[in-house]
Amino acid sequence: MAPIKGFLFDLDGVIVDTAKFHFKAWQRLAAELGIHFDEADNEKLKGVSRKESLEKILEWGNTSLDPERFEAMMAKKNDWYLEFVKEMSSDEALPGAKDFLAASLALKLRVGLGSASKNAELILNLLQIHDSFECIIDGTKITRSKPDPQVFSMGAEFLGIEPQSIVVFEDSQAGIEAARAGGFRSVGIGDPKILADAEIVISGLHQFSPSEIINKLNF
Repeated sequence: MAPIKGFLFDLDGVIVDTAKFHFKAWQRLAAELGIHFDEADNEKLKGVSRKESLEKILEWGNTSLDPERFEAMMAKKNDWYLEFVKEMSSDEALPGAKDFLAASLALKLRVGLGSASKNAELILNLLQIHDSFECIIDGTKITRSKPDPQVFSMGAEFLGIEPQSIVVFEDSQAGIEAARAGGFRSVGIGDPKILADAEIVISGLHQFSPSEIINKLNF
């Protein structure tokens, strides 16, 4: 078994909970389009790009938009989302996230971010943890959404580590599928039923230290 040399973290639901802001913005947009949108629908959009998320919502509502209005709606959703996000303070990282990052760096592990969000850099700066990440692969750099492994493969290439030596931390089924497809180790954060394909599932980064995670994966 290859030694673990690095970690790649998803952002939403792993480092910070911005899913609530995405939900509020998508629900507001869906209502404007006359489409029902609830928390179960929002769950299906985890790890999915903004473009593909809107495509899914339109499909659920059996609705279509011309290209110009489609782009306008994506921009409107992002503007609403950013309004909510900019109210965040530096202490809104999920429990244990900052300590886990610090402990990972203390172990000399390589640390990167792999997120579909195009606002990742803004959020990391608001949380004051931008410098904890050696690489930030986000929605501005990728062309394919999870479950395609592109976001993690790009992170591995940047870090110069083979996928089998990197642990991906994800809260979405699509993210775990992406990790497995790319040959990465995987830790699910959240519901074990949803994340059954992960090697191990934990409730959050507060639950175990990086060393304990590595030991569990190597057991």
